[in-house]
Amino acid sequence: MSDSAKKNREARIRRHRRVRKKVKGTAERPRLAVFRSNKHITAQIIDDRSGHTLAAASTTEPTLDGKGGNVDGASKVGELLASRAKDAGISTVVFDRGGNLYHGRIAALADAARKGGLEF
Repeated sequence: MSDSAKKNREARIRRHRRVRKKVKGTAERPRLAVFRSNKHITAQIIDDRSGHTLAAASTTEPTLDGKGGNVDGASKVGELLASRAKDAGISTVVFDRGGNLYHGRIAALADAARKGGLEF
């Protein structure tokens, strides 16, 4: 791993720790956690008190037909997650961007989840 890649990774981890100090998911308002890799994006709705995942969606699922690491795929994941959250009876969440900047795929997923009916 190059020096610049290490710096970027360490900066993301620092941001993630800073965000996770304040962002806690409860049963009333669970945490929407986002993981972004180069090829895919994954989102989960998590109750941190019980340690259970209440709903999840990812671009690796066969229903999304290989929509991978792009804004279109991220928005499809946001819509799918919002519909699964509604089925599970979840309407409000707290957003955990995973240390990533709120831009591009992360913002597209969040906007699509809001359009789908999640409040945060």
